[in-house]
Amino acid sequence: MELHTDIPLPLERLYFWERARPSDVYMTQPMGNETNMDYTWQRTADEVRRMAAYLKSLGLPEGSKIGILSKNCAHWIMSDLAIWMAGYISVPLYPTLTADTIRYILDHSEVKVLFVGKLDGWEAMKPGVPEDIHCISYPLSPPNDFICWDKIIEVTAPMQDSPIRKHGELATIVYTSGSTGQPKGVMLSFNNIAYAARGVISEIEVHRDDRVLSYLPLSHVFERFVVEMGSLYAGFRLFFAESLDTFVRDLKAARPTLFLAVPRIWTKFQLGVFEKMPKEKLDKLLRIPLLSKVIKKKVLKGLGLQDVRFAGSGSAPLSDDIMSWYRSLGLELLEGYGMSENFAYSHMTKPGRSRVGYVGEPLPGVEVKLSPEKEVLVKSPATMLGYYKDEEKTAEAFTEDGFLRTGDLGEIDEEGRLRLIGRIKEQFKTSKGKYVAPAPIENRIVAHPMVEMACVAGAEFPQPHCLVMLSEEAMRLRQEEEGRKSVEENLKVLLREVNKTVDPHESLGFMVVVNDQWGMENNFLTPTMKLKRNIVEETYKPYLNDWYQRREPVIWQ
Repeated sequence: MELHTDIPLPLERLYFWERARPSDVYMTQPMGNETNMDYTWQRTADEVRRMAAYLKSLGLPEGSKIGILSKNCAHWIMSDLAIWMAGYISVPLYPTLTADTIRYILDHSEVKVLFVGKLDGWEAMKPGVPEDIHCISYPLSPPNDFICWDKIIEVTAPMQDSPIRKHGELATIVYTSGSTGQPKGVMLSFNNIAYAARGVISEIEVHRDDRVLSYLPLSHVFERFVVEMGSLYAGFRLFFAESLDTFVRDLKAARPTLFLAVPRIWTKFQLGVFEKMPKEKLDKLLRIPLLSKVIKKKVLKGLGLQDVRFAGSGSAPLSDDIMSWYRSLGLELLEGYGMSENFAYSHMTKPGRSRVGYVGEPLPGVEVKLSPEKEVLVKSPATMLGYYKDEEKTAEAFTEDGFLRTGDLGEIDEEGRLRLIGRIKEQFKTSKGKYVAPAPIENRIVAHPMVEMACVAGAEFPQPHCLVMLSEEAMRLRQEEEGRKSVEENLKVLLREVNKTVDPHESLGFMVVVNDQWGMENNFLTPTMKLKRNIVEETYKPYLNDWYQRREPVIWQ
């Protein structure tokens, strides 16, 4: 592994801001009842030093793993830094995991101490935490009997020295979302993290005057890479969202200059705009020269995005229609592409060089090529050390010449921009012997305002079909006979339009409107909101023969 020892590590950046800007506010944390707590760089470093001293006092073995189970908050970031300052390895856990998955990760990683923070479903999660694990709670944690962060800070003297970790050391183990089987522990070094942080800061020219709202899970590499590490390396201001109910208010209060979201959020924002002003009326107003500029500003201000200079989308492909719509408002929505296995550091769309349907160009230091089967292969100093306790899967993840196998199928244009065309494992073969890549078809379907989620399947049948979960608005409409007819007609039109854009063997035979709400609680979605195809397909498998025999364009389950 090539070490870039010229790049400072996260702790060194904390020490820098502690000296250079002690009184500047670094993080603003909502505390409930519309009150906030500001953390200056000096206060942040002081609490990190005190918590690190406490962790050291526990006498843990060298290289011990310490978990963080919490929604985003200032204490999440301070915990991560304190773990590193104490000489240990952090293990973040998604704040929506089931008790069984929590227990698996804690056992597999041999976590000795667990920070239990902001959580909505702690009672259901609690059985997954072994009794012998020492737990520490945050001020915003659900009721518990654990020692509290504030008490530790109050009685513990701060660590006086400023430890610096080594570039090649293991920094964190990030467990994948586990769409199939048990999650794997991705081992990332300080070198991986530092290289990625420097690369993105230079590429999008982030600076200390920027403002960011942190709300996507910090346990996922996308948020941790750009938001946590970005703030440490560039020194920008962080705001945290209090809850889903207060999200719009929090967004407007933060007035972010950088904003990251996943496709479902961009879609919901768009639908929210259309609820206030129908798409047809908005389109007409945007075509009037004198009004267009005013309307664009009003729409963006209504979303809290009027100050955004860089808007990013990642985690899953965004439909071309939605991407174009935001750009028509003057918001250059740029896509990025990466994996847990490379700390999300792989590709990004560059301002002024975007191409609809493409996720951008390789970031600095990233090598990319396609295998003969068109699998995207990447290599960079941000690539993981391997999977924790799994040499076999680690070996499978790399080519002989050291490239990471992404599992994604892709195409590269003449300017080096990457287009993703599906997952290798998601491809299926129809009974006619033709392969179908479901993701591009699904992207066209979920762009429709009446569709929340879609799953294209049909292995061993003559033509593929699509299972759709309706949007909230469409769910309301279906409750009445006329509304149900309207939804059905819209889906029939959508089916015809989609089938015009695909090859004959990919043409959908029918759509099925499912009764189930696909969520994490019923195991249809991963913690990162990705569909578990194997669960979805297995759930509806008993109905397939009947559906194919009916030959109706839209079927209500």
